Formats: sequence, structure tokens, C-alpha cells
Amino acid sequence: MSTLPPGVRLAPPRPRSPELWPVAVKFRSAEKPVRHGSGPASRALRAAGFDRAAAWLSPADRRVLWLYLLTRISLWITAHGARWLFPRGSDVREAGPVLAPFQQWDANHYLHIARDGYFQADTGPWTDSWDNREAFFPGFPMLLRAVHLIVPSWTAAGLLISLVAGAVAVLALSRIARAYLPEDTDGHRTVLFFLLSPCAVFLAVGYTEALFLAFALPAWLAAQRHRWALACTLTALATTVRVSGLFLTAAIAVLFVLSVRTRRDWRGVAWLALPALPPLAYSWYLHAHTGDWMAWKHAQERGWYREFHTPWEAWSNTWNAAFDGVHTTGYAAMFQAELVAMVVGLALVALLARHRRWPEAVYVALSLWALGTSYWYVSIPRATLLWWPLWMGLAAVSLRRPWFRTAYLCVAVPVSALVALAFLTGRWAG
Repeated sequence: MSTLPPGVRLAPPRPRSPELWPVAVKFRSAEKPVRHGSGPASRALRAAGFDRAAAWLSPADRRVLWLYLLTRISLWITAHGARWLFPRGSDVREAGPVLAPFQQWDANHYLHIARDGYFQADTGPWTDSWDNREAFFPGFPMLLRAVHLIVPSWTAAGLLISLVAGAVAVLALSRIARAYLPEDTDGHRTVLFFLLSPCAVFLAVGYTEALFLAFALPAWLAAQRHRWALACTLTALATTVRVSGLFLTAAIAVLFVLSVRTRRDWRGVAWLALPALPPLAYSWYLHAHTGDWMAWKHAQERGWYREFHTPWEAWSNTWNAAFDGVHTTGYAAMFQAELVAMVVGLALVALLARHRRWPEAVYVALSLWALGTSYWYVSIPRATLLWWPLWMGLAAVSLRRPWFRTAYLCVAVPVSALVALAFLTGRWAG
């Protein structure tokens, strides 16, 4: 033990800032070489990296992610049970492949595009039995092809995309909810209503809803903070996934105009043109192969009866399909769900307009116009997943009237389970 001369004292140690502690550990650990990354210094490095990553997530974020994970487990259990309890055929002795329930309907279109491209071997709309795959925007198939380089199974790759994208979406949704609903302190209530919504299964399968929201909701969050460059860049990514990105662009444009106070504020207006570039590039690509600038729209018309009809004609045709006994009970139930979703959407637009939430009202109204002017309604229940004001509105009602949360769960949970089973067993479209 060393001694000091009389009258000489050591200065008290300087306290370390808790925020800098992981960095100090990292630098001190790097002084000594470590073999094979298995020593204490290497473990300290990994712990420091984990701490920095975890620091980005608040306790509220972690609670939301925990709820998200639990609902994913619930859907995976449902999919596993569907393989055994609801096989196709009464004499089946073995359950199908583990991932088979997830490879249904549009997921097959995305797989074919990612694997084979849009126009393989000179095939196209001029070919008999063409599947109209150009109706689907390229964002999800391109990402699917990239993830498939790491994940051998196409279905598993699509599920992984939706799993990660869904986590990003619920985090963004919870943060938006905290800004609008201070009473929903961590956004947990809004996320609960969203994850247990009737069509929530489509967030967990190889569809575009989760990926679109992973871009759209952070874009809206950035727009609320007037970070127009980031908001429009994320919206441009959303338009690679779904045409709904253009509706989001319109909403952000309205928000931008409402936020302008001085001439200097107009400097960010040029960013609003960015989200239109991906659809224009896709239309150019389709024109180069088909000679048709609107080939994606015409493919929707051929495959899904999305040619223009007046709103009252579309309502009448859907009503007849739902209640006139023309279709089987499965198809009739789907059309009935379309009518209910349309009514909910119209009520939502009216409430948003009443509360002068013009940007959100524009977004939902454009979505309803696009879906409500076809021969009959198609995919409106799925589109409700993209209407984030709906889930915040339901959360707001439940905060004022506590009984509403219980009532919602008693109705939404069984409906969500039925929709999940209908999809996972191949009975979604009738």
C-alpha cells in the first residue's frame, strides 16, 4: 500500500455518466486482445452493444412488443391446429406441411413474382390463363427475393418479412397514439385493438399489410414532427408496396399545407413529389413490356372486377351478392363483411371531418373511393388494418367508456379467430 507525502491529497474520483458507461467498458475492453471472442472483454462488448440497442426502446415500447409477440404466438398456434383439425378432405390421415396454412391466395402471387418475375418467357396478359400478377406492386416481391437469399423457404421468408415489419408498425402506431391520446400512456390500448382486429391474420402472413404499415406509420410520425424529407422518403417506400401509398401522400400534403406559417415553410414542398416516383417507374416498366401505362390497373379489372362503377352501383351489387342467395354461404359472408367495413369506413371519415382531422379524413376517404367504386366491394375489411385513426378512435372511446373495451374484445376476438381459420384453411374467398 503506497503512502503520499504530507499535505498531498488525491482528487475525488470523477463520477461517470451512466450514458457513457457502456462506451467506457468498450474502450477498456479493447485494450487487451481476446482470443475467439470468448473472454470477459468480449462478453462486455456484447453486453454493451445489447445495452445500447435496448436503450432505444422505452419500457412502453417493450410492453407493446411483448403484446405483439404473444399475439403472433396465438396465430401460430391457430395455424398449427388448423392443419390437424380442418384438413382438406374427410379421409386425410396426415397433417399438411407446417407452413402450408400460410401459403394461400395472394401470397402465391408474391411468391411467383419474386421467383419468376412479372413476364417470364414472353408470357403476359396476351397469354391464356394469365394470373394478372402485374396487379401487385413490386416492393414486397423484391424484398421477398432478397430475404430468400438467406432463408431457403419462400413461405418462411415472407413470414419473416411480415414478422419484422409488423413489429416496426406496432411500435410506430403506439408512438402515434401517445401523441394523440395522452391517457393511453404507452399506446398499449390502441395496439391491442389493432392486433385483435377482425382481419389481424393478414399482418402475420406473407401479405403486404405489415410491410406497408412499417413504412407508412413511421412516415406519418415523421410528418407530424414536420420532418418532410424523412416522411416523403418513407412514403415513397410505401408506394412501392401498395398504391395506398399515394393516399398517404395526399394526407401528408394536406398536413403540410395546414402546417405552413411563413414563406420559409414552403421550402419542403418539393419533397411531396418523391412518393409519386415509384408508381411512375413501375408504370414505365409495365409499358415497356405490355405497351400499357396502366397495365396494373387493367390487371385488377380483369382479375378482381375493379372496373369503375358509381358508388351506389357498387353498393347495390355487393348487397345483392350478400343477401340474394346467388352465391354460396362462404362468399355471401365475405360480401356481408365488405358492407360492414364500408359502413365503418364512412362513419370514420365523418368523425374525422367533424373533429377537423382533415389529413386522416382525406387518407381514409381516398381509400374508400378506390375500393368502393368497383363492380362490387373487394378487400375493404383488410383495408381497415391500414386505417390507423380507427384503432386510436376505438381506444379513445374505451378510455371514456370502460365497458367498451370488454364489448369490443368479446366481438372482435371470435371474429378474428374465424377469419384466421378461413384463411389458414383455404376458405377465405368462399
